[in-house]
Amino acid sequence: MTFREIVAFASLFGIALAAAPAQAHDQTWVWPSGAPNFKPRFLGPIAKRCFDASQTPIVDDLLTAGLGKTGLAGAAPEFANPLAPTAAELRKRAIHTNYRAVLDITATGGYGTLYGPNVDKDGNVTTSEGYIFGCEYIAFADDGSGRKNVTLMVQIPDIFKRCIVTATASGSRGVYGAIGASGEWGLKRGCAVAYTDKGTGNGLHDLMTNVVGLIDGIRTIGAGLPLTADLAGSASHFTAALTDAERAAYNVAFPNRVAYKHAHSQQNPEADWGKNTLQAVVFAFYVLNEQLGTPHGNSSFKRIAFDRRNTLVIASAISNGGTGGLAAAEQDRFGLIDGVAVTEPNAQPEELHGLRIEQGGNKVDTIGKPLYDYFTYGNLYQPCAALAVGAAAPAFAFLGIPNPAGAANRCAGLKAKGLLAGATEAEQAAEALDKLHKYGWGTEADVLHASHYRFATNAIAVTYSNTYGRFSVADNVCGFSFANTDAAGNVISQEVPLPPLLPTQPLPQPTIFATGNGVPPTTRVNIVYNDSVGGAKLDLLAVSPSTNLPDFALDGAICHRNLVEGRDIVSGAPLTGAQKDASDRVREGIEDVLLEAELGGKPAIIVAGRSDALVPPNHASRAYFGATQLEGRGHGRRHGHGDKGERGENRNVRYVEVTNAQHFDAFLPGGAVFGGYEKRFVPLHVYLIRSLDWMYDHLKSGKQLPPSQVVRGVPRCADPTCATAPAITDANVPPIEANPDPGNLITMSGRTLHIPE
Repeated sequence: MTFREIVAFASLFGIALAAAPAQAHDQTWVWPSGAPNFKPRFLGPIAKRCFDASQTPIVDDLLTAGLGKTGLAGAAPEFANPLAPTAAELRKRAIHTNYRAVLDITATGGYGTLYGPNVDKDGNVTTSEGYIFGCEYIAFADDGSGRKNVTLMVQIPDIFKRCIVTATASGSRGVYGAIGASGEWGLKRGCAVAYTDKGTGNGLHDLMTNVVGLIDGIRTIGAGLPLTADLAGSASHFTAALTDAERAAYNVAFPNRVAYKHAHSQQNPEADWGKNTLQAVVFAFYVLNEQLGTPHGNSSFKRIAFDRRNTLVIASAISNGGTGGLAAAEQDRFGLIDGVAVTEPNAQPEELHGLRIEQGGNKVDTIGKPLYDYFTYGNLYQPCAALAVGAAAPAFAFLGIPNPAGAANRCAGLKAKGLLAGATEAEQAAEALDKLHKYGWGTEADVLHASHYRFATNAIAVTYSNTYGRFSVADNVCGFSFANTDAAGNVISQEVPLPPLLPTQPLPQPTIFATGNGVPPTTRVNIVYNDSVGGAKLDLLAVSPSTNLPDFALDGAICHRNLVEGRDIVSGAPLTGAQKDASDRVREGIEDVLLEAELGGKPAIIVAGRSDALVPPNHASRAYFGATQLEGRGHGRRHGHGDKGERGENRNVRYVEVTNAQHFDAFLPGGAVFGGYEKRFVPLHVYLIRSLDWMYDHLKSGKQLPPSQVVRGVPRCADPTCATAPAITDANVPPIEANPDPGNLITMSGRTLHIPE
C-alpha cells in the first residue's frame, strides 16, 4: 500500500483523518482493491433508480426506457401534460429522441438486423425487445461553484462483466446522447456505461421568465408552475451569469431571447471534455463499488472490489463524444483507460509537425484546421456551393428553408464583396464548391452541403464563437441570438403556439430536456440575426445590411470568419478595438481545445466516413491519426500519461475510413427530404460496433488489431436515381479486415499519410 492508502485506512478508525485524503478526490484517481470507497469530491448528490425484470408489463429498463426495440422505432411517447412532464416521462422521451438522433431507425436501413436492442452482442438477430435491467445513477460534477454542473450518469446492468465503456454525448446533446451508440454496445456486453453530457446538453435559460431546468429536465414545480433560477439555485443545470439588473436590461433591448449552456456558460466546456469523460469513469468505479463492494469492517465505507487493475475500460463514443474519448485517453494520468474505439471525432491536433496527406497520390491542400476555422469557412461558401451541379442540390426548398432564393443571394453577395470572381450564378456556385474542396472537403461530400448548411453549419458557427470566446449571452456575438420565431421569421414569445416545422412538431419549453439537441435550431428555439434590415429575423430569412438582400445573414457569416482570421476578410485590414478583442478571445479558446495526438501507448481505433461533410476527415480523423504516426515528433506538452502503455508510443493506433459513409446516420431515412441519402450512404454506426468488438477482443484475448485501412461501403442503389433503396445487407457494409487487400491499406511514409483512392 502507498503511504496515502495507509493514512486513509487509519482514518477509518479515527486515527488521523476526519475526511478522505485529498488524493482520493482527484478526478482521475481510483483507489486499489481493498481500500475504502471514498466518494469523489467533484460529485454532488447522487440519484439512483433501478429497473428489474419483475415488472408486468415491462414499463422501464436501462437501455430502451421500457419501449423496447419496437417502441424505439415507433411514435414518440406522449406526455400526459406537456406543460408539466414528469421526470420519468422526460427520460423515456429523451431515450427515444436520442436513439433516433444518431441512428437510421428504419428496418431497411439496418435497425433490427445489423444493430438495435434485439441484436445480441455477437450480432445475432433475436426476437427479444432488448430490455436490459439494472441500476442507473446520475449526479452533477462541479467545482463547488454550481456553475459547471456537468451531468454524469452510470448504468450498471444486473449481469456485470467487469468492464466499463464510456458514452460521452455527441454534438451538444444531453446525457442520454450516446445511449444508442456505445451505450447499447456496453450494456449488451455486461459493461457498466459511463455517460456525460460534457458540460453541454439541453441547458436552456429562458431570460424573460427566468426559468431553468434541473438535472432530470424538470422545469416546473407544483402544479406546473415554472421553476425559476432563484428557486433552483446551484441545482440548476444552467443559469446564465447575469445579475437581475443585467438580465432585465437585456430583456428590454432583446426581448424573448434564451441562453444555452454550450454557447453561453462562459466555461468553454470543450476544454474539459476529456476531464469530464474521466470523471464519468471515476463515477462508474465509485458506484460499482458502492453497489457491489463489500462492507469495510464496521465503518460506513464499502471496500473497493473493482479498480483499474481488474476492470476493463474502453473510451468510446461518436462525434464530439469521440473527441471526449480521445482527450480522456490523452489526459489519463493514472491509467484508467485500456483502449479507445471512436467514430468521426472532432479531433484537431495542436501540432501537425509537417504532416502531409495524400488521397490516391494527390496532395490534400488544407488539413488539420480547428473546427471553428473550417466551419466559418463552410458557413460562407456552402449555400452558394450547394447550387453547383456537382453538389446535386439545385434548390433548398425541399429542406424546408423558407427563403429558397437565399443561396443565389449568397452567391451574389460573395461576388459583390470580392470573395468570389465568377460572372454568373453557375460560375459562382462552381467556384464556391471548388473553394470548399481546396479547404479540405472531399468531392465525396458534395451532395451533403445543402442539408448540412440547413441544419448544422450556422448553428455551430454561432455556438462555438460564443463558447470559445467565453462570451455572455448579452454579448450577441456577430449580431446573433437565440429565440422562438414565427413563420415570418420574427421573434416571438416562447408561449406563442407554433405551426409544425421540419422535422418534428414543436413542443413547449418544459419538454426541452427530452426533445432538444443542445444547440439551436432545436425544438422551439432558432437562430436569430439581430442586425437584419427591418429588425431581428430568423437567420434563414435575414437581410444583410451591406447587401440589402435575404442572403442567410451574409454579414454575420463574414463577422464569424473575421474572428478566425483576425482581419476583415473583405478589406484585408486587421481588426481593431472590440472586434480584435473578440477575435483574440475566440482564438485563445480554440487553442485551449486542441489535442496532442499522444495517447501514451493506449491502443485505439478511429473510424470515419470518407463522405463526412460535417467533420471532414482531412481536418479531424486523418489529421489526428497522421499526427500520431509521425516519427520523431515531440511528446504532448499539456498532460502526463498513464502506466498502461509506454509514454509517447502510438504504434497501436489504427485508422479505418469507410467509403460512402457520412456523419449523420439519422439523415439516411430522410427520403426526399434529404435527397435520397439512404440510396447513397451506408450507416457508419455498424463500424462503431465492429471497432468496439475488435478493441474488446484485443484487450481481453490479445487479438491483433487490424491494419489501418479503407473499407469499401457499398451503396444500396448502384444508381442513386433508383426509385427505392432495397433493404441493407451485410454485403453493403463489408467487415474491417485482419488482412485487407494491399490496395486498401492506409500507410505512412516519412511525414506523408497515404489514403488509397
